[in-house]
Amino acid sequence: MTESDAATAAVLDAVTAVIPRLRENGVQAEDRRMIPDENIELLEKAGVFRLSVPRRFGGLEASLADQFTAVTETARGCSATGWVASAWIQGAWIASLYPDEVQKEIFSTGSVRVSGGLAPTGAFTPTDGGYTLNGSWGFNTGCKGADWNLVAGVVAHPDGTTEQVYALVPMDQFLVADDWRVSAAIGTGSFTTSARDVFVPARRVAGVEQLVAGTGEARSGAAGRGYGLITFVVALSVAVFVGAAKGAYDTFTERLPGKAIAYTNWTEQREHPLTQIKVATAANRITAAEVLSVSYVRLLQDRADAGLHPSVEDSVTVRGQGGFATQLVKEAVEALHEVSGASSLSREQHFQRFYRDVEGLTRHGMMTPNTNLELHGRLLLGLDPDTHFL
Repeated sequence: MTESDAATAAVLDAVTAVIPRLRENGVQAEDRRMIPDENIELLEKAGVFRLSVPRRFGGLEASLADQFTAVTETARGCSATGWVASAWIQGAWIASLYPDEVQKEIFSTGSVRVSGGLAPTGAFTPTDGGYTLNGSWGFNTGCKGADWNLVAGVVAHPDGTTEQVYALVPMDQFLVADDWRVSAAIGTGSFTTSARDVFVPARRVAGVEQLVAGTGEARSGAAGRGYGLITFVVALSVAVFVGAAKGAYDTFTERLPGKAIAYTNWTEQREHPLTQIKVATAANRITAAEVLSVSYVRLLQDRADAGLHPSVEDSVTVRGQGGFATQLVKEAVEALHEVSGASSLSREQHFQRFYRDVEGLTRHGMMTPNTNLELHGRLLLGLDPDTHFL
């Protein structure tokens, strides 16, 4: 085992060790509508926010498989914390696609939290040395705990053409609206951020070709880490669902010994055949989702190790298989929910939080199983994918 491998293994062990504490903080996360500072500190100490940072800046530059495992274990403790950590890790990886001078700014400490989104809801107006930025970005996960914000928008050129661009901007230059009031993924702190006449240096603004098409530093400068932006985001997001399903399974089965079925003669729910069937069904669906995830994670890593950007077929396959893995774990949690009993509705019971978060996060536009399965089906049937989000 290399020194780098040992450092990454230590991160994974540290995350697993704090699962109970992350889980206990679940109610607090929902009360404040953002994961607690303690959760951030625990993951910071574990080294989670160094996973996708290039080694030359003090990061771990971990493999996609190791990043997937770290996010899975984090979400197993707290699904909201897993979602936020995944978003921050993704943002740091995207920052590695920028020129080296920008990376030196972003990765100055070797550990960084970058939030943001890919929806182009901002306007970039050219000015001396860069752009003036105006706009708002909703669903900005973890924005209150982030160091930087990755925002997308449109530049209108004098000749009438437009161009979509992405910018890295310090988070303290944004206004954060108190508008995250939802019924699921409550602890993710996905508030709306807004920029009003914020100056962004030209060096921190990148076009679609550099980021989405894979022509940036992560493809040429960090061997084995050019996963493709959309495919990387999808792959790492699925880890949250797998981890949350594991957390739901843990918290469901831990409560079974000595638990009766109300208004029946069953004094031990775990002895009831229906409970046994639901538990086995859930366990196997989670395992199937993990195995499927290993497959597309290996596909992306093999392509990256060979210095190849994911092809359209690769990207669609990841979207489809990731969508099916998400569907499997959603069904696993639903199977357990059917026999969880009314007592599981208490906010103090962690199971119901995993259930609500899984149900809510599968509504995310890029993670909705049906959309991704439709995309995969088009490819399998010889049709054009009919989307630019690849």
